[in-house]
Amino acid sequence: MMVLADMNQDSAVSIATDAMQLAFKLSAPLLIAGLVVGVVVSIFQAVTQIQEQSLQFIPKIVVSAIVLLIAGPWMLSTLVSWTTELYGSIPTMVRR
Repeated sequence: MMVLADMNQDSAVSIATDAMQLAFKLSAPLLIAGLVVGVVVSIFQAVTQIQEQSLQFIPKIVVSAIVLLIAGPWMLSTLVSWTTELYGSIPTMVRR
């Protein structure tokens, strides 16, 4: 995140863009893991001709919990770091 001199439309757009990029970056591990598990379970269901709708939920929940356990500390530290930088840049954005 860059240090902004004044709060204007460009800096607001920059902050919003950084926030959206961070949201995509933090949600990617969970979304990719859920997508992979969903495809694997769907292929398994197609091969075995099991048509149980609730079969996909348990593996997705388990994999999501595992991904959160593994990537959770990284996600939290990234979010805290970005928020700290944002709060630190607030005094430079305020006009006197």
